[in-house]
Amino acid sequence: MTLYEKSLRILELPAVLGMLADEAVAESAKETARALTVCGDMHEAQERLDETTAAKIMADENGWPPFAAVRDVRGSVRRADMGGTLGTAELLDVATLLRVCSAAASYAGRRDGDADASAVSRLFLAIRTNKPLERKISAAIAGPDEISDTASAALADIRRRMRATEERIRAVLNRIISSQTYAPALQEALITSRNGRYVVPVKSERKSSVPGLVHDVSSTGATLFIEPAPVVEANNELREMAADEKREIERILAELSADCAACGDDLISDFEYITELDFIFAKAKLSYKLKASAPELSERGAVKLLRARHPLLPAGSAVPIDLQIGAEYNAVVITGPNTGGKTVALKTLGLLCAMAMCGLHIPAGAGSAVPAYRRILADIGDEQSIEQSLSTFSSHMTNIVSILGARGSDTLMLFDELGAGTDPSEGAALAVSIIEYARASGAAVAATTHYSELKTYALTSPGVVNASCEFDVETLRPTYRLLMGVPGKSNAFAISRRLGLPEEVLEDAARRVDAADASLEDVLGELEAQRRRTREELEEAERALETARADAARAAGYLAEIRRERDKAEAAARREAGAILGGARAAAAEVMERLDRLRAEIQNENNIQTLNRAKADIFRKLNEADAAPESASEAPEPPESWEADGTGRAIVPGDTVMLSSLGARAVVEDVGQDGLMTLRAGAVKITARPGDVTLTKAKAKDKAPRARRGAAQRGTEAPAEAISGARVGPELDLRGMASDEAADALERYLDDAVMSRLETVTVIHGKGTGALRRAVHERLRRSPGVASFRLGRYGEGETGVTVVSMRLN
Repeated sequence: MTLYEKSLRILELPAVLGMLADEAVAESAKETARALTVCGDMHEAQERLDETTAAKIMADENGWPPFAAVRDVRGSVRRADMGGTLGTAELLDVATLLRVCSAAASYAGRRDGDADASAVSRLFLAIRTNKPLERKISAAIAGPDEISDTASAALADIRRRMRATEERIRAVLNRIISSQTYAPALQEALITSRNGRYVVPVKSERKSSVPGLVHDVSSTGATLFIEPAPVVEANNELREMAADEKREIERILAELSADCAACGDDLISDFEYITELDFIFAKAKLSYKLKASAPELSERGAVKLLRARHPLLPAGSAVPIDLQIGAEYNAVVITGPNTGGKTVALKTLGLLCAMAMCGLHIPAGAGSAVPAYRRILADIGDEQSIEQSLSTFSSHMTNIVSILGARGSDTLMLFDELGAGTDPSEGAALAVSIIEYARASGAAVAATTHYSELKTYALTSPGVVNASCEFDVETLRPTYRLLMGVPGKSNAFAISRRLGLPEEVLEDAARRVDAADASLEDVLGELEAQRRRTREELEEAERALETARADAARAAGYLAEIRRERDKAEAAARREAGAILGGARAAAAEVMERLDRLRAEIQNENNIQTLNRAKADIFRKLNEADAAPESASEAPEPPESWEADGTGRAIVPGDTVMLSSLGARAVVEDVGQDGLMTLRAGAVKITARPGDVTLTKAKAKDKAPRARRGAAQRGTEAPAEAISGARVGPELDLRGMASDEAADALERYLDDAVMSRLETVTVIHGKGTGALRRAVHERLRRSPGVASFRLGRYGEGETGVTVVSMRLN
């Protein structure tokens, strides 16, 4: 084993490759994973990393490819190419490979000529499918050592004849074993076979009772297995057909083998492509399992590991570390108490660098970077050997000598407990000299130690930095956090005091510590306390910042929601205003046009009847403009029924009359000396002759009491004129009505409000579920006599009322 291989084994790279092999499907891909080596070229390592990244992206988009446990068919194909005949199991392996190739090609999709395709996509595109051969093998071979009847017409015919012959033989033998004549001679009433021929067991002393051929004798000699004479010929035929079947099967296998040999090169390349793809996707699966990402590779750069974790430690319990080396400094001295995580940090550094050069994603945060180290050499652990008479110090120094012999600018050197195992002063001096010697060659160095001299060396030497593993003295437990730029404190006195060592012993030990060492430890203690306070303040500031960001995000969300609602409300208001304005303009334009024609016709006194009809038509147009949207979906309500007064008295002002020609009611305002009457129908005045009208009395509709009830709820009695167009009050109470009833009452009330010249009215609909309010607003939007409306304000009834501004021009 070379020094490099030994170092990778110490860093536990084989264990990571074992995890990679577990993610592969085929045994060939598992072998590829276990045999993976560290690249010596940065470009090759980058290509491997890009393959892993492309496989992850493809898995995110399409799921995992449908790989199966394909077997290595290369030997079988080469033997078929040399004229050999493949067995059923080998041909089934070829069919399995072809089936996996078809599934893989379908998974990736055929995009020939895609210049931007990744290396993984190009591997998929290189697969050559052969569905005819796959179907032919699958149809011919039903399983290992089993050829299907459908493999050929000749085989199907042979087997059909064999089954018929077997049935004849069994029929004859069944008659023999069930016959009373042969029963005394039979050892058992059963049919068996010997040497491929059907026989019956006969007692040896009664063999003459069953004529035939003896094919076997039991071990005791008491039973003879005799082929009865009546079935000898049929058994001979069966043996001949069995030989025919064997020859046909050999022919079928030879034909299938020749087909495999004809496309042998494609089969071999397809197997290699599938194995390579299986291996690449195993790397992607391992990346997901380790929550890893691709590091940035550089030819000459610095190690920058952010929130890095050792891949063999449980992800939930491993404490991530940040570690940098190679930029401002090319040597790191890691100090701290035993079991504090120094060796794990050292192994994490070396193992992640090796994984990156293998093309594996590393369990570290985004933005991590790794140089292309061509050699990663490590002296970690105690390898003392009694057989070789090597002490701990000697075994370490033997490894160090070999490592220094391979130093170079593209080398990462890792030393655990450098200089340990000998006199502390000599060991510290040796450790400093070894680090300096390695640095002089351009190598990057990381070393762990307990020596105070190395802490001082790192503090005073440019290009060298201290790092330490944090230890909680209160709980006597390491936190496993790696602190860059901070030398570690041994904490030996504090730990001993917590464990109960007598105070006088600790005081005596303190007096024996060198003054310079004591001063350094005091400074380190103060630094540690200050660092803890700074970290607590930083954590508090980060929490406050996170809270502020969350509050800002919520506020931004609320503001965006308010703006969206405002924009929606403005858009709805614009649409509503546009609809109202458009309807009003259209109705007004039509009315003005008709009025212009009326003015011209009024000058002709002889055309009074035509004028009356025109005015009534205008009145209906105004009502239709108000109820146009509703009239499209609802049938018009029939007019109120009426009957003649029947008294025969003269018509006087204030009477209600029916215009016979128009079928409309009107109120008499004046009766001239010539008998011409001035009538008012809603907002329109009409002149009529006595013969054109009939004195009437109205039959109140069923809904009239409800309208009057609304008025009664306001404390006033609604007069009959409220329905027929007389003056009304400034309020309408619709509470208790159904939506359609309220809409009809509102429509009549608005007509009367226009006639009464009311500028503002209040419609009381109550709060409730809001259904009545919506029905009122819908009718108000379509009414030409309404200029605008709004919900009530505080003191007006709020959302229980709607204030309406009338259009009186």
